[in-house]
Amino acid sequence: MDAATSETLPFVYSSQLSAFMPHPRPFYYLENFNTALGWLRRRYGDLLNETEAGFIERFQGLPLESSALLVRMLGRRGDLFRTDKLRYEEIGCTRAAATALIDAGWVDGQPVLTVAELGRVLRKGEVQRVFAADALPRHARKAELLMCIEAVLLAPRRLVEWWPDAPDVVYRVVVKPLCDRLRLLFFGNFHQDWSEFVLTDLGIFKYEQVARDAATRAFQTRQHIDTFHALFECRQQLEDGNDLATVVESLPPPVVDNEWLEGRRRKLQFQIAQCYEQQKDLARALAIYRDCQYAGARIRSVRLLERLGEIGSALQFAALVRERPADEVEDQQIGRMWPRLQRKAGVKTARTRRPQDWPTFQLVLPVTERPQHLEGATGEALSTPEAPVHYVENGLLNSLFGLLCWQAIFAPVAGAFFHEFQAAPADLHAPDFRSRRELLFAQCFEQLESDAYRDTICRNFQQKQGIQSPFVFWGVMSEALLSVALSCLPRRHLKACFARILSDIRANRCGLPDLVQFWPEERRYRLIEVKGPGDRLQDNQIRWLTFCVAHDIPVSVCHVSWDMGAAQPDSPLSHVSGGVAREPSPASAASAVAQPGSSRLSSSAEERV
Repeated sequence: MDAATSETLPFVYSSQLSAFMPHPRPFYYLENFNTALGWLRRRYGDLLNETEAGFIERFQGLPLESSALLVRMLGRRGDLFRTDKLRYEEIGCTRAAATALIDAGWVDGQPVLTVAELGRVLRKGEVQRVFAADALPRHARKAELLMCIEAVLLAPRRLVEWWPDAPDVVYRVVVKPLCDRLRLLFFGNFHQDWSEFVLTDLGIFKYEQVARDAATRAFQTRQHIDTFHALFECRQQLEDGNDLATVVESLPPPVVDNEWLEGRRRKLQFQIAQCYEQQKDLARALAIYRDCQYAGARIRSVRLLERLGEIGSALQFAALVRERPADEVEDQQIGRMWPRLQRKAGVKTARTRRPQDWPTFQLVLPVTERPQHLEGATGEALSTPEAPVHYVENGLLNSLFGLLCWQAIFAPVAGAFFHEFQAAPADLHAPDFRSRRELLFAQCFEQLESDAYRDTICRNFQQKQGIQSPFVFWGVMSEALLSVALSCLPRRHLKACFARILSDIRANRCGLPDLVQFWPEERRYRLIEVKGPGDRLQDNQIRWLTFCVAHDIPVSVCHVSWDMGAAQPDSPLSHVSGGVAREPSPASAASAVAQPGSSRLSSSAEERV
């Protein structure tokens, strides 16, 4: 099975782990924030506007408790906070600490609140107390209460006007948008936050340290910064469900001097078109797709032309795509659409079905209940001491590639690494990712002409252990698995697979078979894709299977079913669940077919197990 999270398995971001792990330095978060501000001033001092530079300067002059309180609030969701939710031992009195922030204009001590905002800071019982005279439903949920109140169209007002006897004060962090812009400038992406410092301090995440200079900055001009922030705001509007026409008007124009930034703009443009498509506004979606150069936009254009009944235009555009597909994905998708479009256009075509090139076999598991983890149970059933099976999915070949090419992947190429918390180069999915490192990758692949690649992979496995990578699955790779893989996988197979991964990282980093079986004594192996009843091969899996067959890489598809009535109490597979089984190898399946409790295995003509 192809994991939906294959791209996130090797490296994961989280802003919540630190909440459960006390830090040895009570003001660690303030130290980290000051470090980030100092880094921004040194790296982008010439590009910061007056407001940004002024904030960094004035922040250093705040009292310790005040600056700590501001960073605490910036690290939490939203911009409204009540004082009873801002209790920090190292800060002390929240109201006293907030005074300097209010005087600086960075925090509003008496913000005007709408009913919706009031609902965000009050508990259900407090809402009922504030609006007791409005005869609200007693047993309604908080959201239902607020809907009843909002229907009255009450004007916004301060908390003391809503609730004169309120025991707490509510603060609004006015400076949050500015600090969000500084965060975007520091990380160069939309998903990381200041907790990355904490996770690194605690040793939860480790990052490769790449040399950086002025040429490697994410932003080279002030316009780049403003464009990136505009993209962030457009993205927020899209996620908030704002009017799509407004979002389109806010979309910045094409970026001609920053390919990485232009890639972000194209992706957002594609997402806007998807939203129009979801709203059934196919004409506007089509117009945006036709103007978009993001991967998949041409296929979507063909499909929308078909849905709009413009079959002639769809066929004509499909012919252009078919003649020069951008990649394997587009070639596969347009190849599937082409016969249908021809039929709709009245063009007579002979129906052809591409023969299945890869071998398959059937496996019936005798179990007492449906396996919770089908791939694990299948691996256990097929595994023997002489031919162990490992559940690796996308983990093995990607990891071997990442370990061999570590130095090329993390090379200090301009516009690739912006800060010290990057798990991957920013241009990883850019069309010119390989060409910008052509010599380095050539040196890596040259090692596959001899046994030098083994030393490089093993050395990086030891030296880079646990460091975040877009390819290496540290949770999958073990020293034992690495050893047997390097012994059984021929270097010509590795070279072919590595070249394919590198040719289209976004598409080919996933879709690899679930299992790998090794015969260490014979120094051979096979890849196994597992499919349960009703499961179909996904497109990326089909592409990998086709590739493996074309390059004589041993691969099979195992169609698994289970027979709950055949399980015996003392059968090694009678309690297969979650991948737990101890079935002797079906390597000699011909003699095991009729044995009770064994896995019933039938082989295709292309393969004998």
